[in-house]
Amino acid sequence: MKKVIVIGLDGFEPKLVEGMFARNDLPNLARLRAQGGYSRMQTTYPAQTPVAWSTFATGMNPGAHGIFDFIRRDPRTYLPDLSFNRYEQKNAFLPPKAVNLRRGRTIWELLSHAGISSTVLRFPCTYPPDNIRGRMLSGMGVPDLRGGLGTSTFYTANDKTIAQESEQVVRVIATSANVVETQLYGPRDPKTKQETRFPISIRFDPAQRSALLRSDGDPAGLELREGEWSDWLKVKFKLGLFRAVRGMVRFFLVRTAPVFELYASPINFDADAPLFDISFPAEYAAKLSKQLGAFYTTGMPEDHSGLNNGRFGEEAYLAQCSLLLDERRRMMRYELERFTEGFFFCLFDTPDRIQHMFWRFGSPDHPASSEPMKPEFRRTVEEHYRDCDAIVGEAMEHADDQTLFIVCSDHGMNSFERGFHLNTWLHDQGLLALQRGLTPGEAEGDLLRHVDWERTKAYALGLSGIYLNLAGREERGIVDDGDAAKLKAFLIATLTGFGDPARNREAIRSVMAREQIYAGPYAGEAPDLLVNFAEGYRVSWATALGGVPAGHFEDNRKKWSGDHLIDPALVPGVLLMNRQFKDSVGLIDMAPTILTALGLQPTPVMEGEHLLL
Repeated sequence: MKKVIVIGLDGFEPKLVEGMFARNDLPNLARLRAQGGYSRMQTTYPAQTPVAWSTFATGMNPGAHGIFDFIRRDPRTYLPDLSFNRYEQKNAFLPPKAVNLRRGRTIWELLSHAGISSTVLRFPCTYPPDNIRGRMLSGMGVPDLRGGLGTSTFYTANDKTIAQESEQVVRVIATSANVVETQLYGPRDPKTKQETRFPISIRFDPAQRSALLRSDGDPAGLELREGEWSDWLKVKFKLGLFRAVRGMVRFFLVRTAPVFELYASPINFDADAPLFDISFPAEYAAKLSKQLGAFYTTGMPEDHSGLNNGRFGEEAYLAQCSLLLDERRRMMRYELERFTEGFFFCLFDTPDRIQHMFWRFGSPDHPASSEPMKPEFRRTVEEHYRDCDAIVGEAMEHADDQTLFIVCSDHGMNSFERGFHLNTWLHDQGLLALQRGLTPGEAEGDLLRHVDWERTKAYALGLSGIYLNLAGREERGIVDDGDAAKLKAFLIATLTGFGDPARNREAIRSVMAREQIYAGPYAGEAPDLLVNFAEGYRVSWATALGGVPAGHFEDNRKKWSGDHLIDPALVPGVLLMNRQFKDSVGLIDMAPTILTALGLQPTPVMEGEHLLL
């Protein structure tokens, strides 16, 4: 083969794909299936985007590449941190440096060593980007300008509005001339530790349902219209006398009357001058921006928190997803038109994000369906699948008889109806102790801040795992090696088959010790136990950040109503290729398959096998 083209469709669900195949609703994917084949594809433990795509890239299990979750914990502090990158600063005189925490050699690194070029667009866990032969634009892991995964700002004249998930609320007062004077909040100044600010002035017209935002940014005057996303505003935040940080923001004017409300997206790195490198070569992002226009740079650009928090409705969210899909589509076209040999990858994230937020419309019994469901959204997911099918058709035009063409997803999707408070359950088993006098519910705050570590044997943090409070590993560990095996056995036996009495259903299918799943130099960084939930269940929102609420179960009434954080056997991905391939397939087989197609031998540490017949 001369070329390998891979289109990643994050979260594409086999049951939906197969149903649409039966109705002839995915003509391009059906054509690809006819050329080679289609299969469900085994995902990773757990079935999470950064974990799964890292296995795709390296051909190794998470124990060998070191990504186990979105969140990792620091055993010295018990505090959570992002799993895919961190910042290091050797001393006060040098700037901080972004470090990628994914280990293992990737497809594109091995190809580079062999003199073969790659073009990699928005692959997860590529921040900072790898030094490769070719081009790379970083994906999931790129932060917003304030350092988070996506912190929005909601401007409102309503003084009773309370900040919710991943947002900052700014209360504003409009003058008699309908003018609002406020500011955007940027990164903290490293010297003063104060948030930097960028002044903006907004004059709004309730009769015309519009506004004009003026600032020292680009453009100086930005038009806003109710119910529409604005163009990009490019801004600069001053850090001292001689340094400024550049960013970009989009606005959504919610309403001008009876109360002024304006939503500002998280502030993205400006691709023309990012705070840290988001591409390789470093100037590649700016060149893309020059050719295609400004684009989202954050790793998770869909504003799902704005919808989850009720700042705007489904129509606005879909409009933003449409902007993102078109943006990624233009990148794909631009690069495929000049792609002649080697490896090409482009990830489309929106299938995953739309399913997370719109799954409830296809599940009448979902707890989040208690509010009136707009019938026009019942087919939203399938409509988006058809849009993705059209994109696959465009990419297939660039595949000749010397091309291996692949479409795949990292995992599927399922309903998320009930959350399980894992830390509360551990408390009730006498394995997690709270500070004297506190009970679950009273100690609901996150970050495990109310835990009494001198009396705690196990705790949960992140989206899938349980950690033992091991002596010699955790800062205040009390479980010795002799008791660890017994404690694991107890948790596995007690939680496997655990039921939800309110629904008379199984909530947890199984619990597995990490040594059953992982092998490799980084397996010791994984949770000690992985909890595999049944369909409709997931670890609760509170558990993920170390909360201890009252009770064991709660209904999930959030708009984030679909998920894949269940038993990986229940959420396989999909695989389609234009060549015939073996029957049993997994993400771990993709790196060996791609390398073999391009004439290279898979490395000895790769655990998968090449799939082509």
